[in-house]
Amino acid sequence: MASGKAEDGDKASADSWRLIGPATELSKKQCRLMYSSLGCASDLCLFHIRGEFYAMEARCAHSGGPLCEGDIEEADGVLQVFCPWHDYDFDIRTGKSQTGLQVRDTEGSTSFK
Repeated sequence: MASGKAEDGDKASADSWRLIGPATELSKKQCRLMYSSLGCASDLCLFHIRGEFYAMEARCAHSGGPLCEGDIEEADGVLQVFCPWHDYDFDIRTGKSQTGLQVRDTEGSTSFK
């Protein structure tokens, strides 16, 4: 599995892709922290749930809590991760929270293949 940043909606160039590991290995954990070479503000949580991969910012938009350590639950068809510090919820698919906060999800900016 590789990740990269797409620019202007085009396919990412080969030098912007980074190998993060085989999907078979990455799928062994429901959530894992992916460290970024750009610093901790760019780290991602990589989720693997029911055969699908999702990624979002690794830190809660409220106080920076580690989302990879949060509980993952599904309610009414919405997969959510709960910040372990203050229990803020974030939709794993969109990054939106019922509290009005939002973390950056990867739609349109990071691709996985």
